[in-house]
Amino acid sequence: MKSIKQTKCCHCGKLFIPDARNRSRQKHCFNPACRKASKVASQKKWLSKPENQNYFSGPENVQRVQEWRKRNPGYWRRSAKKRDALQDSLTAQPSENKDDNPQNTGFALQDALIMQPAVLLGLIANITGNALQDDIVNTLRGLQQLKEKWNSGNQSIKQ
Repeated sequence: MKSIKQTKCCHCGKLFIPDARNRSRQKHCFNPACRKASKVASQKKWLSKPENQNYFSGPENVQRVQEWRKRNPGYWRRSAKKRDALQDSLTAQPSENKDDNPQNTGFALQDALIMQPAVLLGLIANITGNALQDDIVNTLRGLQQLKEKWNSGNQSIKQ
């Protein structure tokens, strides 16, 4: 296993573990004063290049800045709080009270399946060709209604 190599900060001189993504280039630690010194050093290095010497001065650069300001009016006046959110705010929607379906006024779907033996559920699934809970429950309800009709018909015969 590789050991983590520490680097000496160019500003404060303390040892630090550089960020893995910039290990070979990072020369300053994460201390705010050292980060500020890093920024000053990088700006000085950038300005020392001949092509960047007059980047912020001269008539062509003034023109470049003026065009950018025309394309971005009010850029400096915008505050962070007034910017548009990345996501629209949700508006509350009123809930609808739906009437109960008279077909489903009995017991809950899971209760209907738990009460039945597994063999009966397997038999219904094989006969109907449907193994979905909704289909089995509808079949069970139909069988229950047939049973109630049969029981009420037999009671009238006995009397």
